[in-house]
Amino acid sequence: MDIQTWTFIIVGLSFALYIGIAIWSRATSTKEFYVAGSEVSPLANGIATAADWMSAASFISMAGLISFLGRDGSVYLMGWTGGYVLLALLLAPYLRKFGKFTVPDFIGDRYYSQTARVVAVVCAIFISFTYVAGQMRGVGIVFSRFLSVDINTGVLIGMAIVFFYAVLGGMKGITYTQVAQYCVLIFAYLVPAIFISIMMTGNPIPQLGFGGDLVNEPGVSLLDKLDGLGTALGFTAYTQGNKPMIDVFFITAALMVGTAGLPHVIVRFFTVPKVRDARKSAGYALVFIAILYTTAPAIAVFARTNLIQSVSEKSYNEVPSWFKNWETTGLVEFKDKNGDGKIQYVQNPEINELKIDPDIIVLANPEIAKLPNWVIGLVAAGGLAAALSTAAGLLLVISTSIAHDLLKKTFRPEISEKGELRAARIAAACAIFVAGYFGINPPGFVAQVVAFAFGLAAASFFPAILMGIFSKKMNKEGAITGMLVGLVFTAGYIIYFKFVNPQANNADNWLFGISPEGIGTLGMILNFATAIIISKFSNDPPLEVQEMVENIRVPKSD
Repeated sequence: MDIQTWTFIIVGLSFALYIGIAIWSRATSTKEFYVAGSEVSPLANGIATAADWMSAASFISMAGLISFLGRDGSVYLMGWTGGYVLLALLLAPYLRKFGKFTVPDFIGDRYYSQTARVVAVVCAIFISFTYVAGQMRGVGIVFSRFLSVDINTGVLIGMAIVFFYAVLGGMKGITYTQVAQYCVLIFAYLVPAIFISIMMTGNPIPQLGFGGDLVNEPGVSLLDKLDGLGTALGFTAYTQGNKPMIDVFFITAALMVGTAGLPHVIVRFFTVPKVRDARKSAGYALVFIAILYTTAPAIAVFARTNLIQSVSEKSYNEVPSWFKNWETTGLVEFKDKNGDGKIQYVQNPEINELKIDPDIIVLANPEIAKLPNWVIGLVAAGGLAAALSTAAGLLLVISTSIAHDLLKKTFRPEISEKGELRAARIAAACAIFVAGYFGINPPGFVAQVVAFAFGLAAASFFPAILMGIFSKKMNKEGAITGMLVGLVFTAGYIIYFKFVNPQANNADNWLFGISPEGIGTLGMILNFATAIIISKFSNDPPLEVQEMVENIRVPKSD
């Protein structure tokens, strides 16, 4: 069977599974809609958290970034992995002990202020929409290549699928759907990696294979081969970096602390029965996440090596079929500048004739390596599973922030549970349409858009949550002002360089040499400084709030 037939079969079966689970686990109460009734087992929650966490950026875009950036791309690997450890150890158990539905719920009660709650809701919505744009973009890319539709139509199809199981099932439906999605995405990620590792290095373990010697060139390591291929074309050696160290540090830090402030990941720890279960599920999730994250560098090296060898200095009429398949999506472009019919793929932009979007690397990798068609269809299903699982979690955060934190807790406290559930579903439906718009008109490639969301979370949520748990003296005035300063500064910096004046988006114009992807770290520092200074010159929190903070931190046997 051809690629499209295999894709229809595998993707169709996976979608039928997701929709079936959503119908089976339909939410019937607000608690089931928001936190799955707090009845999810630690193992299931760990798997669901891993799926929620490993978005289109992890599955589709991260290996592509590492593939094109080389060592500089490792900031995404280190930042996202380290951030989850930070979240699991430093925040998750305490937030679960607090026992509320959402992060704005914690912010509002901890800082004894409806204003703080509303500011937290604005932050959550802003972060979630930025993040979900990357997921919908990923969905569009997968559909555009494998279902022969344009990217915009692919985004619309993804919207319809997410609408069904997110709006119907809520957190309960999403949780069990994400368990299935993790199984699909991790199988889809590992199968081609193992195949290619055996083909290139003879080692069935990709994590070891990419550091080994080539089968067809004994004594030559794969990384040395890739360094040679890249430098021959004028690129920096793959194992060397170009980014200034300050930017590497700030991007890594922004991704780490941004992870610890992401509302759609934090809410997962409210779905288990006990605090002990939150710790267990965090441990399970880290194991399941590590399986993919330790494989990504290997896929990046395999794909980059095969890509260069398959297209460089080849006649356009002789390029492999994968090249022309992806060319139809617009994500691969060839312009014959010198008219010789050969593809000049070099570093020099004046001579280079080939443009490749980093987001295609994982999806095109099986085709480049000439793997069986069923593997290619499987990878398409995995990419969709990764994007849709995270998109659903983000949309739920948006809907619960609006229905629970704004409507129920702020503007209409008398609303019935049935009315609140209806409002949550309407909010989720509206959020899907906004997310679709940003998926059709994204501000960058998938991982870059997601990095912006992490920066916003780092600059707004993380300091307020951290100080809310570990500082009894942090008051509402400090927290609110700090969140606003961090969010406005970081969002303004990103908007200026990405939308207002993109021509100036280079190291010469960046503040202290910090890119928009890393500016969230500076926003976080400003948040901390502002909050601490303001709290020093204003009243201490009420005694009952200080006692609540003390109670959150005291270990409890359960």
